[in-house]
Amino acid sequence: MAQSILYELVAPDIARIVLNRPETRNAQDTRLLYELNEAYDRATQDEAVKVIITAANGPHFSSGHDLREQNHLDTQDKYKPVTSATGYRRAGAEGRQAREEEIYTGFCERWRNLPKPTIAAVQGRCSTGGLMLAWPSDIIIAADDAVFEDVTVMLGIPGVEMFAHAYELGPRKAKEMLFAGALINAEEARGLGMVNRVVPRAQLDEAALTLAKQIALRPSFALKLAKQAVNNIQDAAGRHAAQATAFAMHHLAHSHAMEVFGIPVDPGGVYKGRVEDIRQGTDAIKQKAQA
Repeated sequence: MAQSILYELVAPDIARIVLNRPETRNAQDTRLLYELNEAYDRATQDEAVKVIITAANGPHFSSGHDLREQNHLDTQDKYKPVTSATGYRRAGAEGRQAREEEIYTGFCERWRNLPKPTIAAVQGRCSTGGLMLAWPSDIIIAADDAVFEDVTVMLGIPGVEMFAHAYELGPRKAKEMLFAGALINAEEARGLGMVNRVVPRAQLDEAALTLAKQIALRPSFALKLAKQAVNNIQDAAGRHAAQATAFAMHHLAHSHAMEVFGIPVDPGGVYKGRVEDIRQGTDAIKQKAQA
């Protein structure tokens, strides 16, 4: 039984997958990511489902990576890998990169390329790793209180593991988000093309379901082909290669921090040298990351 995800058939042809860790503001740990992936597989294999909605319980869509998770290798051993990445327990960059090839870039690529239309319904904060739960969706509907951010540069990392910033926001706004930690509100995100629609918070679920019902009127095979055609335009223009390069830079930064500071991030930014707090993954560190 899933502990971090709810799965619902909310209407004919429509499945809704709900992030259900509101006490952590839906921070993503290993369990949540594997349960989310399993839920997407379930909806994909169900011939009665034509459209998939991703939503979240609580005030925020996702606060990003759960920095409090300390036993991630032990946790990962509980799940069967779904990508070709191996070597999670190997020393140094090899093990860290293998893990992130599986649960971060690997999952995001799988979700982006699901053969069915997907809609993300985003409210409140969608921070850093939370972007990786929204960006793979085909359509994003945002509540009017939604804000988007990536704070990884302050941690000495060049961007979250799914490096879609320039595609979602355009190059200049992507640089502002990364360089300055700029918050992108819902209306600005809509103007930049990252968000399709902005609705009052109270109408978010209804708006996502209404659009899903409209999409579900189309033949499933035509929807699959239309999605592939649009995704292929980005990939033919080099998106996949650009993502691979950004991911390599991401791990260069992790390796640099490990060599210099003994931890996978630079403590000189938001954490102001609190190396032990980062090592312990305390609640104080998580609150700083979300501030």
